[in-house]
Amino acid sequence: MDLIQKLLQEFQLKRSQVENTITLIDEGNTIPFIARYRKELTGSLDDQVLRELYERLLYLRSLQEKKEQVIKLIDEQGMLTEQIRGQIGSAQTLTEIEDIYRPFRPKRRTRATIAKEKGLEPLANLIWGQELSRSPEEEAQKYVNPEKEVHTVEDALQGAMDILAEVISDNAEYRKQVRRDTYAKSLLIIKAVDEKIESVYEMYYAYREMVKNIPGHRILAINRGEKEKFLSIKLEAPVDEIISKITRVVIKKQGKNTEKILRTVIEDSYKRLIAPSIERELRSELTEKAEEGAIRIFAENLKQLLLQPPIKGNVVLGLDPAFRTGCKIAVVDETGKVLDTMVVYPTPPQNKVEEAKEKLKGLIKKHAVTVIAIGNGTASRESELFVVEMLKEIEQKVYYIIVNEAGASVYSASKLGAEEFPQFDVALRSAASIARRLQDPLAELVKIDPKSIGVGQYQHDMNQKRLGESLSGVVENCVNTVGVDLNTASPSLLQYAAGISGTVAKNIVEYRESTGKFSSRKELLKVKKLGPKAFEQCAGFLRLPEGTHVLDRTGVHPESYEAAIKLLDHLGYSLQDVKDRKLGALKDRISDMEPLAVQLGIGVPTLQDIIKELEKPGRDPREDMPKPVLRSDVLDMADLKEGMVLQGTIRNVIDFGAFVDIGVHQDGLVHISEMVDRFIKHPLDAVRLGDIVKVRVLGVDIPKKRISLSMKGI
Repeated sequence: MDLIQKLLQEFQLKRSQVENTITLIDEGNTIPFIARYRKELTGSLDDQVLRELYERLLYLRSLQEKKEQVIKLIDEQGMLTEQIRGQIGSAQTLTEIEDIYRPFRPKRRTRATIAKEKGLEPLANLIWGQELSRSPEEEAQKYVNPEKEVHTVEDALQGAMDILAEVISDNAEYRKQVRRDTYAKSLLIIKAVDEKIESVYEMYYAYREMVKNIPGHRILAINRGEKEKFLSIKLEAPVDEIISKITRVVIKKQGKNTEKILRTVIEDSYKRLIAPSIERELRSELTEKAEEGAIRIFAENLKQLLLQPPIKGNVVLGLDPAFRTGCKIAVVDETGKVLDTMVVYPTPPQNKVEEAKEKLKGLIKKHAVTVIAIGNGTASRESELFVVEMLKEIEQKVYYIIVNEAGASVYSASKLGAEEFPQFDVALRSAASIARRLQDPLAELVKIDPKSIGVGQYQHDMNQKRLGESLSGVVENCVNTVGVDLNTASPSLLQYAAGISGTVAKNIVEYRESTGKFSSRKELLKVKKLGPKAFEQCAGFLRLPEGTHVLDRTGVHPESYEAAIKLLDHLGYSLQDVKDRKLGALKDRISDMEPLAVQLGIGVPTLQDIIKELEKPGRDPREDMPKPVLRSDVLDMADLKEGMVLQGTIRNVIDFGAFVDIGVHQDGLVHISEMVDRFIKHPLDAVRLGDIVKVRVLGVDIPKKRISLSMKGI
């Protein structure tokens, strides 16, 4: 297989882009490094395309290995022909190769293998050849042998039929056709295991849909319903049509005395061997596709969540709500350092509202708190009402915001949480984490397994390894897009920088603690286990906002410092001007990029990136994202009226819509049909997690806690 040609066709790229990317990957370069600092070689392919190309490359390489392995195994059996070799060579998927290898695979004892042991294969071959001069029963008489447990003619014929049923089942072409027809023309029939039992799956209690039309989120929903024993699922294939197609190919001579027996064999082969196998494959394939779709949505939501703008320069009071055990409080300063902690009990059953108010007012005044971050878990609504009442009683202007606390409890009970806050109990660590999430979502959320951050759908039902790999890639991309402060970053954040392992991240922090702050990027080479290759990968992403060399504060890679200094000199500037931010729009002073890039010994994409970095050294790309909505008052679901227009924040995007926080504790749903006036395939075509949107209330169902919203015509 020509891997490069295959990738060229699939990705519609230039040969040089594919060849150079494969070379860079094989040399051990990371995807973020390739995307950011090797644009000339890749033709400026972005992180997402590079990851997709990398995954496809791995698949095609494993496909090639499988082909070579299967050819070797068949050859060892002395059964390899040029035709089989050609079929394997042209196979496009692992499934096709499995189909070709099926007849040669060592089998457990089946009805067919037992029949072969009884010496019935010659009889099967005669029937298959459709050249019998007498009836199959007369021919079968010769194979009756009590010693081999073939006691009657019927035993002999049944054994021969079992052999032929397996021959048909093992035929790669037949299976391919059956698979195609089953996918194109089958119905998925879903029923309730017990209609009397109420459940969230009631809409599927009597449901049917064409397999080819069923959306991914529905597949995942019914899979879960089946797993929880509320639903039974059956695939209804076009049986007669499929059997008829196999019959037309197998029975080459109509009216022969073998026709009747072969028709019975074909039906048995399909119903007993092929259909159950194809149904399992198809269900598995549908689930895999649905999971890939769900993973893509989860990844996109996670990216938007991680890249939410930090709320800097605020002293934040984090409140982790609860009923019986009380609300845990942690105040953190502008840098995230914990200043104070306590527990108050304003919620049932204790209801110590006035005492809690006085304690919080004291903390707000003592530490000049400007924002309160309330976790959105149990007792969040009651805590929010309490906070709003308290804020009305103080003179300072303090805002509050509801923060998604998904994963905070995982972090607080983790080894990392214990290392970071050994003096606090689990609940107080959670309050500190909630406060820090507001100050710098990325720096705090990287401490939590991405799977525990609730911005997906059905994440617990899917392939956890695949989900983990995809989400780790997203975190890595976000961390490297933003850049990492080498002197303040935790090991959790550092380990996502390109080329930095968990061990090296800890070594960086140990070096920082024992030697003092880094003054230059070059010092990284003194860190244990951080060699030249790792330095090349990570240096551009690790920033020193107060570094002695001003370019260490930017995303300019050390390998391009010389070019950057020459550029400044060419334009009449110095490094001091970069430090003083006196450059303005550099690109306006350059009439033609290409000759200047040649003069500097770099490519045009690298020149453009250097210009961008010099114009705004240390710029945080998250500044362009919509700012979170800070609130000072609260609504109740009962306050909502049809037609009311509100501002809200997109909290989660799923296949059929988006959930919006409008400040009533219960997120409202904007269905995909209520997002925009034009047709869109997916909600992500219209909104992103974190977007600030205006919505109109369509309906409120208080008993079911459902709010229907629309974004149309506002």
